[in-house]
Amino acid sequence: MLARAALSRGITAHRLSKNVTFYLNESTPGVAGDQKQTSGEHKPLMLMLPWLGSRPQAVAKYCEIYFRTGFDVLMVESEVQEFLWPRWGLEHGKKLLELLESDRFVSRPLLVHAFSIGGYTFCQLLVQVSQDTQKYQALTQRIKGQVYDSLVIGSLERMAVGLGKTVFPRWETLVKQVSLFYFSIFKRQTVDYFNTGINAFWNTPVMAPALFFFCENDALSDPQSMVEMIDHWRKRGIDVTAKKWEDSTHAGHLKRHPQEYLTTLDAFINSLHLVPLRAKM
Repeated sequence: MLARAALSRGITAHRLSKNVTFYLNESTPGVAGDQKQTSGEHKPLMLMLPWLGSRPQAVAKYCEIYFRTGFDVLMVESEVQEFLWPRWGLEHGKKLLELLESDRFVSRPLLVHAFSIGGYTFCQLLVQVSQDTQKYQALTQRIKGQVYDSLVIGSLERMAVGLGKTVFPRWETLVKQVSLFYFSIFKRQTVDYFNTGINAFWNTPVMAPALFFFCENDALSDPQSMVEMIDHWRKRGIDVTAKKWEDSTHAGHLKRHPQEYLTTLDAFINSLHLVPLRAKM
């Protein structure tokens, strides 16, 4: 949960489950009184999927961007076991899907912002959706924009490197070797599931405009694979904006390149026409 000091005035936090927190933004710019009450069910909702081991103070900086813009934020955190045993990840994705379809959120337009392994969590939701796209058509149409920051993409070795860097950085090389051995032993329970998820992401039923942040020197994300996927999405008709740096930090682009990051994100959100933007981001 975000540190209390990081929360803006007018933001109340509601813990919905162990890894899910809903931040209700009652300080929406330009909306007041009865209008706020009646427009609540159609107010845009930011689905934020942070990176593994993210610190509340770091995530709060991203939340503040959306709070100032007028969004409520639904924070859904991921755990390493959901990645190591993808069946649990699929279950996590299913629960998230059910939550987004619940009475509380079913009428709300959505913007997705996923970082690193958060993209994997969204992948698991897409696997569920792809099994019955007709059933979830209303949900996919409610997603008006998607932002992906430092997606873990590329080879299985990159996934293993990612585990070492994010979970046990002091034992990075050992974790990588053990992870690769684990993936080879439990291929049917891990790698096959990963491939299903990757396929669901590449051929996503979500056709909303997308924004990708990535860099050339990210050990967890292969820039060439990222470019290929972006090109594939564009050929499918998805409007994709890409912001790439030669030198940056995995899930740390906002800290390393604050002005470029905010300017790019601001322009993207403006283009979606979800809320009247009255405050600079």
